[in-house]
Amino acid sequence: MAPGPGLPASLALCRPAARATPDHRAPKSAVPGTLLLLLAYLVYLALGTGVFWVLESPAARDSSARFQRDKWALLQNFTCLDGPALDSLIRGIIQAYQSGDIVLGNTTSMGRWEFMGSFFFSVSTVTTIGYGNLSPRTMAARLFCIFFALVGIPLNLVVLNRLGHLMQRGMHRCARRLGGAWQDPTKARWLAGAGALLSGLLLFLLLPPLLFRRMEGWSYVESFYFAFITLSTVGFGDYVIGMDPSRRYPLWYKNTVSLWILFGMAWLALIIKLILSLLETPGRSCSCYHHSSKENFKSQSWRQNPDGEAEPHSPQPGCHPEEPMGIMQHPEPSTHVSCRGKDN
Repeated sequence: MAPGPGLPASLALCRPAARATPDHRAPKSAVPGTLLLLLAYLVYLALGTGVFWVLESPAARDSSARFQRDKWALLQNFTCLDGPALDSLIRGIIQAYQSGDIVLGNTTSMGRWEFMGSFFFSVSTVTTIGYGNLSPRTMAARLFCIFFALVGIPLNLVVLNRLGHLMQRGMHRCARRLGGAWQDPTKARWLAGAGALLSGLLLFLLLPPLLFRRMEGWSYVESFYFAFITLSTVGFGDYVIGMDPSRRYPLWYKNTVSLWILFGMAWLALIIKLILSLLETPGRSCSCYHHSSKENFKSQSWRQNPDGEAEPHSPQPGCHPEEPMGIMQHPEPSTHVSCRGKDN
């Protein structure tokens, strides 16, 4: 083909090269990687098993021996009681506690199935925390709980996903503004991520234990332990708010804790997602920002969308739109332009 008028011959000979032919070599098997992952998983579980066994087993034996000593001392001091009667009394106390009743002093109920207690139980159900300190006793409530959880758990996941997306957008907006001011998108992105991490730690894990310490009488370490176990939905049930019959709790207390659980779970899910992306794609992070000219950062890295808001530029060849903190996927081969000075 003859070069067009006014065009250099070298440009006229530039045309898109054919897409690179895929490599037909046999793909590597994923079985060894899966086996290594399962082995690491089992080793981690074995590590946890050993540590908990060493730390907790002596304390559990001491607690059991102390309870048996107190029980036999009570039977010796009160000869009118026998062993089976005392065991029956203990079982009744345990059942009363699980039902929300208590027999300490003049307090006969902690109001766990009042309106606020029922609301907190609903929150712990749809968030899958499941403290285990309270459960429905009537068959009608148990059946309703099944259908309530079937709909509520997916709805809760949708809400958490939306809240996490809003948090992520806020982090990216902050990174955009910092990058425009500093002319350094990489530093701005990492600073925004660190700011989101530290602010979340402060709002959801470091400050709430102060409230629990005041309202529940726990130590700060116990309160911090409860905060993390709750937000991670582990929910052992050894520490639960509003369970001390000797304390009077304000009405706003459980409402505030419920909101804290919702937003805190969204933040922690965002952090866990980031950690998972780092673990699953090690060494594959890349930046799709142009770094060739810091002076041209605004014009190269962002463009205006129809609404007038800045948005990221098109990624470079081989990069995909960024996930949080720049975790990328595998680049795919793309068509490129090759220039030749003459035809072969």
